[in-house]
Amino acid sequence: MLHIFVDPSQMQGDLLHVSGGDVNHIKNVLRLKPGDEISVRTGQDEREYRYGIEAFTDSEVICRLRFVKEADVELPVKVYLFQGLPKADKMDLIVQKAVELGAAQIIPVQMRRSIVKLDGAKKAKRTQRWQTIAEAAAKQSRRAVVPLVREPMSMEEAVRFAVQNTETRLLPYELQEEDGSTRELMEGIREGSSLSIFIGPEGGFEPGEVEMAREAGILPISLGRRILRTETAAMVVLSWLIYRFETGLA
Repeated sequence: MLHIFVDPSQMQGDLLHVSGGDVNHIKNVLRLKPGDEISVRTGQDEREYRYGIEAFTDSEVICRLRFVKEADVELPVKVYLFQGLPKADKMDLIVQKAVELGAAQIIPVQMRRSIVKLDGAKKAKRTQRWQTIAEAAAKQSRRAVVPLVREPMSMEEAVRFAVQNTETRLLPYELQEEDGSTRELMEGIREGSSLSIFIGPEGGFEPGEVEMAREAGILPISLGRRILRTETAAMVVLSWLIYRFETGLA
């Protein structure tokens, strides 16, 4: 079933007026017909709206509401992913998979060992691209909201943002010895809380960045005995959270 996001202004009573790029996708790509059903979210709440297609115009698809479903698809922890800017197109993959796994916001961070340097128009253009990827991933995974991808920050800006906006702040670090503290910190995360995860770029964090983060209350953790690629590390943490809060196995 097709899953799309719309602006609440497109909902008028029990009718929905779908416009923009979704029209071509519905009419010409999927070739849906009157009577077919689509899943709709506004991105502002966790309700899923089921509409049946009524008619097509040149620029719109007119749909009628069939029912509203209270859906519980979001992680019970609001995860802010602070991702050190990686090389090439790796950030595209990281955004896509982080959205699929439940991240609430993704913040690219220009760290000292980041090879990619973004500024000015290039920064805005790349952020717009990542936001488009996030929306597509949210549709595919049937998220209730489209996670926000913020413009890249410096490490100093990212640390301040994390301290001001989240309750628990963790930094997976390959030099952190596993002494049991990682499990204790992960088990201490509670439903309804907010969590910052800092992931280094290729080459990892510089020691000075780790120390700055530690002084601000961002705690280093271990992700195990193996060295993970930058595009893997965040996925491990998000998978842990899914295991703990959603599978009923923890």
